[in-house]
Amino acid sequence: MRNAKGGGGAMVVLERPSNAIPRPKFGALLHSDKNVDDVVNHDDGGRNYKSWRRNSSFSPATAAMSPGYYYNESASQSPSVSVSPYAMSPWNPAASPYTKSPWMTSSPIVFSPFDDESPRNGLIGSLVREDGHVYSLAVSGDLLYTGSDSKNIRVWKNLADFTGFKCNSGLVKAIVISGDRIFTGHQDGKIRIWRTSTKNPKLHKRVGSLPSFKDSLKCSVNPNNYVEVRRRRNVIKIRHFDAVSCMSLNEEHGLLYSGSWDKTLKVWRIATSKCLESITAHNDAVNAVVSGFDSLVFTGSADGTVKAWRRELQGVGTKHFLVQILLRLENAVTALAVNKENGVVYCGSSDGLVNFWVREKRLSHGGVLRGHKLAVLCLAAAGNLVFSGSADKNICVWKREASGTHLCLSVLTGHTGPVKCLAVEEDRSEDEKNGDHDDHQRWIVYSGSLDRSVKVWRVSEQVPELKQMLAWEQQCASKGYAPSPSGRFNGDVSQKYPKRH
Repeated sequence: MRNAKGGGGAMVVLERPSNAIPRPKFGALLHSDKNVDDVVNHDDGGRNYKSWRRNSSFSPATAAMSPGYYYNESASQSPSVSVSPYAMSPWNPAASPYTKSPWMTSSPIVFSPFDDESPRNGLIGSLVREDGHVYSLAVSGDLLYTGSDSKNIRVWKNLADFTGFKCNSGLVKAIVISGDRIFTGHQDGKIRIWRTSTKNPKLHKRVGSLPSFKDSLKCSVNPNNYVEVRRRRNVIKIRHFDAVSCMSLNEEHGLLYSGSWDKTLKVWRIATSKCLESITAHNDAVNAVVSGFDSLVFTGSADGTVKAWRRELQGVGTKHFLVQILLRLENAVTALAVNKENGVVYCGSSDGLVNFWVREKRLSHGGVLRGHKLAVLCLAAAGNLVFSGSADKNICVWKREASGTHLCLSVLTGHTGPVKCLAVEEDRSEDEKNGDHDDHQRWIVYSGSLDRSVKVWRVSEQVPELKQMLAWEQQCASKGYAPSPSGRFNGDVSQKYPKRH
């Protein structure tokens, strides 16, 4: 593995040589089975949930197949280990006859439906820094901002650690960027505002918070501005008293929306940092908020509902009214995303499903995307694609066809922990800058995980032609393999997640 270290101990993982075999430590050999499932408890600010971690052996063939489209024959040629007693050890996966079973290992792709001109989708690199679990991220130009439970906000540039700044509060649960200002939502219920120095781009200075101290003081004088949050405890209504779990921008009207575990949705004027409205939106924690189309704002909650709010301007102020409850579930709503161009609202929930609604049909229910076995923790929409990250450590890439149906193009694998946050930007590669590109949109996807890493992917909207897929399936059938519609094989352990719906 070639590592490029950045400042402060950051590490950028670009690629792994195909002939590298991980050697287990002596303590690992004492376990009775290397493939035992462990239950890992993740602490999300006091809200615990469990995920399964499988200690499976990592093989070069598996790495070459991820995300499932391409295979490098040289990757399957492992170096000889006959000179080592480790080759005869029962702990060596290659020594076991079970590895020859198609149900235990990934079958090699002997034929690819993609020609040399097809876009190469997959992993570009990994950003690793021992700062804690990654809970939030945002992209602005060539800079990537990541927030973690270490109270640090790291800034990355060109797959390298660029700079960072620290706040003296709880974990960073949400990050949004408006112009030269960065808004961060925290576990302590505060929204902090940062600005980059004009003289030194590596220097970030805190310039305020929401609400401002002046507004808090002014509001505290009037008893009518207090609300009861717990028995014998009152707080001013313009301040979140629990974790700020989500934020969304409406840049057209200069508004910032914030949702909190205190069950409220608050509306802020970015120019003045004033709270315009505080709404008790749900009966439980607000987990997601997104500014949509047609003056609508959507909120999702742990109470299992998705609500649509319509914004109406009243003089210099604004007022939001509940217009529709899109969904009622027994499971918590964990993520929301909106495709404004196509007029589609997506909702992820703790049961692993993604529901969506279509504007053309007056926000009627459009269907369900089934691609995860555990909770969907984050969503992102760009172009005709939708990305869903899950506690099952995978990212499903969905494409919306002209007919309104959705096809799962691929599953991005590689994280060893739940995928907590996603961000997408247009691919600005050199060949596109020079005019050498086709009609298929390409995207750069950033995924943050509780495995303490951020992975960077390149994804295209291009779908293989039918004749290519048919030829591929025929070739696979002649070799005894069973391909799936998304480019994986039934022999691959990742096939237990459905791909097409």
